[in-house]
Amino acid sequence: MTNRRTPTTHPDQLQFDQLHPDGAEEERIERLVSERVAQRFEAEAFHWRLRLVAIETCMLGVLMLAAGFLLGHPAMMVVRASLIVAGSCFATGVLLLSLSAAAGRLLSRLAKGRVI
Repeated sequence: MTNRRTPTTHPDQLQFDQLHPDGAEEERIERLVSERVAQRFEAEAFHWRLRLVAIETCMLGVLMLAAGFLLGHPAMMVVRASLIVAGSCFATGVLLLSLSAAAGRLLSRLAKGRVI
């Protein structure tokens, strides 16, 4: 006597024997999956770019602090200058990120054929 167990699945999950997609349905599913993956990767790419901008901001601020203290300038002037440099670096980085994201959206809309 063989002991065959039926696989247990979650009630919300479809079993494979219930799915019999034809060619068009399979292409639609593939397209939906690839669209979702592309959206997720696009969001992750933006977050990674933002992290890079933050790291560069901190590096430039610390470099300004180190250079100012090594040159023997007054402490308040060095701190003020490093904060100004770090702030401007962060502002230009965020501006560049938002402009590149807007250009990417515009190019994808142009590729789909709808501009407005």
